[in-house]
Amino acid sequence: MNLASPSFINPLIESNKPSKTADSCVMVIFGATGDLTARKLLPAIYNLAKEGLLPAHFACVGFARRKKSHEEFRKEVKQAIDEFSRSKPIDQELWQRFSQQIFYHQSEFDHDEGYESLGQLLQKLDQQFGTKGNRVFYLSIQPSYFPLVAEKLSLHQLIEKPEPGQEKWSRVIIEKPFGRDLESAEKLQAKLLKFLDESQIYRIDHYLGKESVQNLLVFRFSNPIFEAIWNHHFIDNVQITVSEEIGIGSRGNFWEEAGLLRDIMQNHVMQLLTLVAMEPPISLKATSIRDEKVKVLDCIRPIAENLLESQVVRGQYSAGYIQGNPVKSYREEDNVDPHSNIETFAAMKLFIDNWRWANVPFYIRAGKRLPKRATKIVITFKKAPGYLFQEASQLSSNVLVIRIQPDEGISLKINCKVPALNTAIQPVKMDFHYGSYFGSTPPEAYERLLCDCMAGDNTLFARDDEVLASWKVFTPILHYWNAHPRRKCLPYTSGSWGPEAANELLTKDGRSWRLV
Repeated sequence: MNLASPSFINPLIESNKPSKTADSCVMVIFGATGDLTARKLLPAIYNLAKEGLLPAHFACVGFARRKKSHEEFRKEVKQAIDEFSRSKPIDQELWQRFSQQIFYHQSEFDHDEGYESLGQLLQKLDQQFGTKGNRVFYLSIQPSYFPLVAEKLSLHQLIEKPEPGQEKWSRVIIEKPFGRDLESAEKLQAKLLKFLDESQIYRIDHYLGKESVQNLLVFRFSNPIFEAIWNHHFIDNVQITVSEEIGIGSRGNFWEEAGLLRDIMQNHVMQLLTLVAMEPPISLKATSIRDEKVKVLDCIRPIAENLLESQVVRGQYSAGYIQGNPVKSYREEDNVDPHSNIETFAAMKLFIDNWRWANVPFYIRAGKRLPKRATKIVITFKKAPGYLFQEASQLSSNVLVIRIQPDEGISLKINCKVPALNTAIQPVKMDFHYGSYFGSTPPEAYERLLCDCMAGDNTLFARDDEVLASWKVFTPILHYWNAHPRRKCLPYTSGSWGPEAANELLTKDGRSWRLV
């Protein structure tokens, strides 16, 4: 018997069904006609239904400004599922049942009568589907509307702060970015707390729903051979790369306000960094894991203003080629200022000032219009002493690569002797692929996160102090850029790995980015 085969291991592994159970509820999606809803949210809900993970008593209401009937909305939902769901083709028998749980409600976000009629609809759905008055409100809308919608929901008693002994519940899922800097994030939090308790706020970052990201905790804390060397004694440096081939598409207005540092660095990249660097939590409870992530953020060394130019690089893509096809520059994109100085690339060197990571540099970078779509964490270990193999001048460092997307897996580069009469040494790679080993497509991130919210598990959602601690790292950088507008973003050709200054960030330390 092959002990490493999935057929042997599978009986020992629990099924994909989560240990917690999603509670009966109605999910109301604000911004139901938007791109995120079509591409991610509706397919995720459908896939949960197909996997038998939706609560038995469930309904979904799309809330948006455009006028349309329930049937028109259901037709659009089916088209979205057919195009974007990981489960294809669409199960017609399932769709017939599932479609009858989907409804549409038209209103402006600031119209009181719209919330009044929404309340009436939700009461009818409670009676029809037995959803017990439980609510999930997903705010897939511009962040500027978050306080307004929360206020209106509270005013019309559609959300209530939890009280002891209260059985029904209401939760609000908020998309990033949560604020534009530390001050705005603090103000947004204060506004939301007028109408919500912190326990009701689920700040979603879809990266935390990815199987490979969740596996970071398992990989680190269930494999002593790695955890024992997970520190400054053995690790030379850590690299985190989030690269995308695509440009900004139709999001010009949003991107001109946000930029890459706010859209990707402050949330996605920092989530990965904290999971790599955190100490073992005392338990797998949400509070314990979140506490350790915040400790990491609090230990990040502030970058002194006189070091910002040498430790932080920002860039903006110019025209070039992606997979042989010509693409235009950022400034030529729709709804973008032709003289814009907004960054589409950023790279920086950070240090975590604690016992485990003393003087280990963390190099992080993210960008649009790079050669390929890839998110990877690269752990480079210190080289072995060269006394035994002095002639092997090219002896490589051991390198551990954790691939988050698109080819989820883990690889480890080690040194081996080449079969021959001499002692030639060659690096070889041990490689693990999730898809090929387990033989199944992992669930989409939003499936896990929506299911967790309905179950009341906020482990994979960002807590307020975590968000604020992350903003403390990046707000001085944003303020510096705003105070020095003449220092333009460095241009980089679409299809390249960013400005040359990003490479120099490592080469001056005697290191280099690992190609992804």
